[in-house]
Amino acid sequence: MHPDMALHMMADLFLTGLLVCAPVLGLTMLVGLLISVVQVITQVQEMTLTFIPKLLTAGAALIFFGPWMLRKLTQFAIQLWSAIPSMF
Repeated sequence: MHPDMALHMMADLFLTGLLVCAPVLGLTMLVGLLISVVQVITQVQEMTLTFIPKLLTAGAALIFFGPWMLRKLTQFAIQLWSAIPSMF
């Protein structure tokens, strides 16, 4: 395996990981930010208040984006398996 090929595979790995994680992480971060703003406005400083909405948001995001995430991971795995003969 050439060093350039290994670097390209690592770049694809990180890009795929970022794309797969982005919807869930982005939505939970947005919900956390909105709840934090509400906490500042109402002066309710309860740390456990953000847990349930973030958990529900992450679950809904996984249900909604799950097929797309699985498709991206499957495409990445197929690409890796098909590249094995050209590595040697």
